[in-house]
Amino acid sequence: MVRAGQLLRVQGANGAGKTSLLRTLCGLSLPDRGEVRWRGRPVTADRDGFHRELIYLGHAAALKDDLSACENLSTASLLGGQRPTAAQVMSALAAAGLRQREHLSARSLSQGQRRRVALARLVLLPSAPLWVLDEPFNALDTAATDWLLTVVTAQLRAGGIVVLTSHQPVAIDPSLSQVTLTL
Repeated sequence: MVRAGQLLRVQGANGAGKTSLLRTLCGLSLPDRGEVRWRGRPVTADRDGFHRELIYLGHAAALKDDLSACENLSTASLLGGQRPTAAQVMSALAAAGLRQREHLSARSLSQGQRRRVALARLVLLPSAPLWVLDEPFNALDTAATDWLLTVVTAQLRAGGIVVLTSHQPVAIDPSLSQVTLTL
C-alpha cells in the first residue's frame, strides 16, 4: 500500500517487469491475480474516475511529430480529461524550460526537450493526486533533472503519490516518505 505523500520507487533490471507493473497500476493491463485499489475501491469499479485522478507518463514521450509542443501538450491534456487554456499550456511549457520552443514541431525538438513537453503535464495539472512515471529522468540534462526533482518534491509535500522507475540514481529529499520495490 502506498500512502498520500509517499514516493514508490520501482527498480529492477531491464525486462524485470517495471513497465508492466506500472501499466497494471494504471489499469491499462489486468493483474494476474489480486486487484489494484484506489481510495479503497478496485480501479475497475470506476475506471474513468480513477483516470481523472491519475497522470501516467510512459517511458516514451508519446508526441506527434507534426504537432507543436503546445499542440502536443494540449492534446495530451484533452485526452486526460483536462481543458487547459492556451495561457496555462504556455506557462507549463515555460516552467519545463521550453520557452521559445512552444511552437516548434516535436520533430525538431531534442529527446530531452520532447521529454520535457510530456513532463509539462505535471505542472499543468499538479492537483492530480497520483503520478505514475516510467523513466521520467531519461534524456534530461542536469537543469531539467533538477526541475523535475523540484516538481516531484512539491507533489509529495502536497500529499500526492508518485510512483516512478528510474535507472538514474536521483536523490529525492530524504525527509520525504519513500519506499523502494525491487523486481
